[in-house]
Amino acid sequence: MSKILEKALKDALKEDKITMGSKQVLNSLKNSKLIVLSQSVKKEKFEKIQSDAKKEKIPFVNFQGTSVALGRLCGLQFRISTLSFTSLTDTNIQSILKDTETEEAN
Repeated sequence: MSKILEKALKDALKEDKITMGSKQVLNSLKNSKLIVLSQSVKKEKFEKIQSDAKKEKIPFVNFQGTSVALGRLCGLQFRISTLSFTSLTDTNIQSILKDTETEEAN
């Protein structure tokens, strides 16, 4: 798991700069800087979020884990299938994308 993503998640949670849940993310797409999708997202929902994100030119990350793992990474006791950052620097976004691409390649 990307250390940069992990740190960004923890910081965003502290500052309340994160939106959780597929419906909430879709409703607040315009405010999103980066979307994170776990492997637990249903195919139809995944494709809808992915296509809407591409239309809005919002980068997204395929989290290499389940919704349970994503929830734990956020330090929460429940599943999170989708989340979006509402505030994140471009540098952090690029670092997270680069990190996750490297992970997926391995």
